[in-house]
Amino acid sequence: MTPPVNPYHGLREPLPAALSGFRQESAELDGVLINYVRGPESGPPLLLIPGQMSLWSSYRSVMPELARRFTVYAVDVRGHGASSWTPGDYSWDSAGGDLARFLRDVIGRPAIVSGNSSGGVLALWCAANVPDLVAATVLEDPPIFSVEMPRFRDRDRWVYASLVHTAEVAENGRPADIFRQDIPIAEDKSIRMPDRFVDLLDRLVTRHARRHPGRPASLGVRWLPRSLDETIRAVSMFDPDFARAFVDGRFYGDFSHEAALRAVSGPVLLMHANWNRFVKHGLVGAMDDDDARRVRDLAPQTVYRRIDARHVIHDDKPRAFLAALTDFASHARV
Repeated sequence: MTPPVNPYHGLREPLPAALSGFRQESAELDGVLINYVRGPESGPPLLLIPGQMSLWSSYRSVMPELARRFTVYAVDVRGHGASSWTPGDYSWDSAGGDLARFLRDVIGRPAIVSGNSSGGVLALWCAANVPDLVAATVLEDPPIFSVEMPRFRDRDRWVYASLVHTAEVAENGRPADIFRQDIPIAEDKSIRMPDRFVDLLDRLVTRHARRHPGRPASLGVRWLPRSLDETIRAVSMFDPDFARAFVDGRFYGDFSHEAALRAVSGPVLLMHANWNRFVKHGLVGAMDDDDARRVRDLAPQTVYRRIDARHVIHDDKPRAFLAALTDFASHARV
């Protein structure tokens, strides 16, 4: 069977008015197209790497403020957005290699590399593998250690199961179904969106598709939170094999989080969001306090910031994210 091709490969769309001065570009890097948005020249380069099933646009609320101090680059990782899909070829090394080439060939000088979630692990990969291209590393609630096998599959089962769900939704072509998932909030209590509300979202997506054939999915309304629409859009522009590679083990290769942390010599900022751990579900979040402590033990130069926020800190608590990053950059002198 022929592998699926990204239907939005290289797609260009108008940027929001709030991103005046930014422009969308793309780079062909060893046969992989990487879509990115670049801000005006205004200081040291800052590379923003979104997490799994997130797009560059998840950063758009913080990009204007960041552009006051940094030359901002926000990318779509392979398998996401308008970047290439590479089914059968998803791993820390392949996705990290894209970013190493991006740092070398597009940015062209050492950059602050900031990643959220799996993007944070990719930022760590870059710091360990191409240290000459990384001036400092920002780890925004990364699943360091928690997505290593067999722990990911056997101990932290809820996040593992959520990726199984993500792959199924991305493959079935009904993006609103991403919200049909229980989220544990106590040992024997979970919450989820009401099915009737998700059905409404599905109808809105279907109506938008009729009116805008060939475009990424959208709710097409302004009276619902932008975060819902961002998720819907991201699911529609996501290769399900990216998530499958996490589930079946292809993604990991021989990349050791511990070895990478030991190898990093430059400045590191770790932002740690809220988390829970339940006997029934394992970790609900990206990392627990033991994981965060282990990061600091292995990379003692790490600056630690505990932030009362959901997993995507830059979207949930943008001011806290901006304050932590800019203060870190000032003290790291980058």
